[in-house]
Amino acid sequence: MAAPRILIVGSINVDIVALTERLPTPGETVTGGTLLINHGGKGANQAVAARRLGADVRFIGCVGDDTFGPELRQSMVAEGIGVQGLATMAGMHSGTAVIVVDAVGRNQIAVASGANLHLTVDWVGRFLEDFAWAQVVICQLEVPLDTVLWTLRTARQYGATTVLNPAPAQPMPPEIWALVDYVTPNEVEAAQVSGLPLAALSDADNVVRALLARGPRVVLLTLGAQGAFAGTLDQMVHVPAFPVTVVDTTAAGDAFNGALAVALAEGRPLAGAVRFANAAAGLACTQRGAQNSLPVRTQVEALLADTRA
Repeated sequence: MAAPRILIVGSINVDIVALTERLPTPGETVTGGTLLINHGGKGANQAVAARRLGADVRFIGCVGDDTFGPELRQSMVAEGIGVQGLATMAGMHSGTAVIVVDAVGRNQIAVASGANLHLTVDWVGRFLEDFAWAQVVICQLEVPLDTVLWTLRTARQYGATTVLNPAPAQPMPPEIWALVDYVTPNEVEAAQVSGLPLAALSDADNVVRALLARGPRVVLLTLGAQGAFAGTLDQMVHVPAFPVTVVDTTAAGDAFNGALAVALAEGRPLAGAVRFANAAAGLACTQRGAQNSLPVRTQVEALLADTRA
């Protein structure tokens, strides 16, 4: 079977991570942590996730001309990801995320977006052949909204399936929604975007229906330890999470989105695609860091096989 063809338009960062016993409260300093420097960014993480699961992946984004830029580019090349669309922006710093992770895997993240905010429609428009090639196109919200809107519209014009990971949550042009096949907010993002509470699994149905009314074909709520809740106009389905030992939840959502794109390109039905994505997300929680935590295909298939026994 031919490899799934995935195009990702989005962010790429360097992650500066402090591993601490607990998360600080506002104004508090927590000492005694361990430092990790990793590669991340939602777009780049999703690209790596899809690639490790067997997809042919192309990435469009921006890095700065600082010391991190060449490292970020080379790390994508080393994964086997096409980076013809990765621009280097003169006079810009590469996107940088500062992340604190506590002893039970919870995190706090602040991002200095840098070059990511200079990913323009003019640049992305140079790579129409990538849109014609792709089966699935993924966007997030760490790059300019006009670029996201143009990307989704162009992907639709070329017949690709569109996935929008609305993270970080922010107001979006209403016309975006009708261009989205699959929207994948987590519980915080879903509550912010819908304006409805999502404190329990019982709230998921109402949130999904509210988001479907805006125009996407499928809403997928990623709910951490509770798995995922998927809804269309015709069906609602809860897909439980896999039981794993959580070490660090960083990039779990990106693992989910990358795996979902692969599963969709392979033609899996909705529940099966979400189960595949849940497995990848669960495995990502068992390792520290962003891209280094993303699983390979054999790991996902082994987890799926074990839970069927």
